[in-house]
Amino acid sequence: MIRILVADDHAIVRQGLHRILALAEDMEMAAEAENAREVLRQVESGRFDLLLTDLNMPGTTGVELIGRVRALRPQMPILVLSMHNEPYMVNRAITAGASGYLTKDSDPDMILAAIRHCARGLHYIHPELGARMLFGEQQSQGQEPHERLSKREMQVFLLLAKGLCINQISEKLYISGKTVSTHKFRIMQKMGLDSVSELVRYALRNHLVEP
Repeated sequence: MIRILVADDHAIVRQGLHRILALAEDMEMAAEAENAREVLRQVESGRFDLLLTDLNMPGTTGVELIGRVRALRPQMPILVLSMHNEPYMVNRAITAGASGYLTKDSDPDMILAAIRHCARGLHYIHPELGARMLFGEQQSQGQEPHERLSKREMQVFLLLAKGLCINQISEKLYISGKTVSTHKFRIMQKMGLDSVSELVRYALRNHLVEP
């Protein structure tokens, strides 16, 4: 029996995965977590054969969480189930230690197949994402990380680099603080950054803001 820890901050997603896992006789949803702190606590104290996790977990970046779980349980496979379908996100997750990567529009049979592959020590990437990683990324070679940002993300990026906080950016751009936080998360993910201080250093190094 494959004992699975399911981690997602949305209860409806966890419930949906519980129903999918119930279809398989060889696996069970042994526990669940809704934030990074709970994931680490469960991993440290429980016994699981696989972690099935989202990347957008409150408490830390998804890539950092993968690294911390890998440090606690080096042999436990980690399968990412995310809304992000960008090849560079897949590459970051795999590089951090994930065994597989699926998008949330994957059908139940694919999710179950991926779990079985990863639980056996193999790797599994959504076929479409795998193809894009092999062929699609060639078109973006030479592109600077900040050039991947949308116009609005670039606005938020520059304001963060200038030292403005979430509330200040919200007031300046006439958008909600939650929207600013969402943009900030996307910026950090797209650019492969783990902190605002790294973001500031990047902006200074590339002469995007004045010292």
